Amino acid sequence: MDILAVVVPCYNEEEMLPITFESLRGKLNELIEKGKIAPESFVLYVDDGSKDKTWELIEKEHETHKDVYGLKLAGNVGHQFALTAGLHKAKDICDISISIDADLQDDIDVFEDMIDKYHDGCDIVYGVRNKRKTDSFFKRFTAQSFYKVMNFCGAKTIYNHADFRLMSKRALEQFANYSEENLFLRGIVPLIGYKTECSYYDRKVRVAGESKYPLKKMIALAIEGITSFSVKPIRFIMTLGFISVILSFAAFVYALVSFIIGTVEPGWTSLIVSIWFLGGVQLISIGLIGEYIGKIYIEVKRRPRYNIDKFIS
Repeated sequence: MDILAVVVPCYNEEEMLPITFESLRGKLNELIEKGKIAPESFVLYVDDGSKDKTWELIEKEHETHKDVYGLKLAGNVGHQFALTAGLHKAKDICDISISIDADLQDDIDVFEDMIDKYHDGCDIVYGVRNKRKTDSFFKRFTAQSFYKVMNFCGAKTIYNHADFRLMSKRALEQFANYSEENLFLRGIVPLIGYKTECSYYDRKVRVAGESKYPLKKMIALAIEGITSFSVKPIRFIMTLGFISVILSFAAFVYALVSFIIGTVEPGWTSLIVSIWFLGGVQLISIGLIGEYIGKIYIEVKRRPRYNIDKFIS
């Protein structure tokens, strides 16, 4: 039987962890009893530089339950890097992994279906939400818009899939070859190319603690994903530049005609059109190009993506 590693990135999850410990322990025991996974299967909790008692709780749980592993990172590096650290550590000691957030809003009852699809020959199984009933209208609208923009830009993202997925050992080994600093796992994993399938579920409401992904972080993740996987935004700016030249020429003709017939103050229309329109286009263009240059700057430094403080198994 295959050893399953459930990888759980955690950041300030002191309130949620006792519930998570019990739920995941029960699910592992259930799968072991059904003969779906090996008795050596475990849950790896990755502490992403938490400021509360998250790591103390993980250590205490490990003392009484040897199927609880812990990985403490030396500082907060963000969800994508913390999850990557856990997957890299798990790939050498497991046959399959399932990544899931500590809030357990993703349905752990889907584990069995994921494992069944793995046994049917899939190396990657995506957890996909049926609906987004628990999200506000704003979050639902922005999330759907994000997936559409990503697919338009050429990234092979899975609609309504976050970072809840199963990966086989060979998929984890291939994933380890992707060494970019600008991490967006939802875009990277589909690039691996192995056989994939989806398991569908209804997302639950968080029962304790607060969301670690406020609007600011969601926007940052969206920008990271779009600019990491496509140059279409730059091409769009180039197209916008050509359009602005045509519009500016048309505005010049309009301003010239208006000046001849004497309906406006000389120079008013041309100044307004040129300053506001072209100025805005230039600022957007500089900012976008700067985003790409910044990514190049980060990549070429080749700094470690994370540092491990402690590991308990």
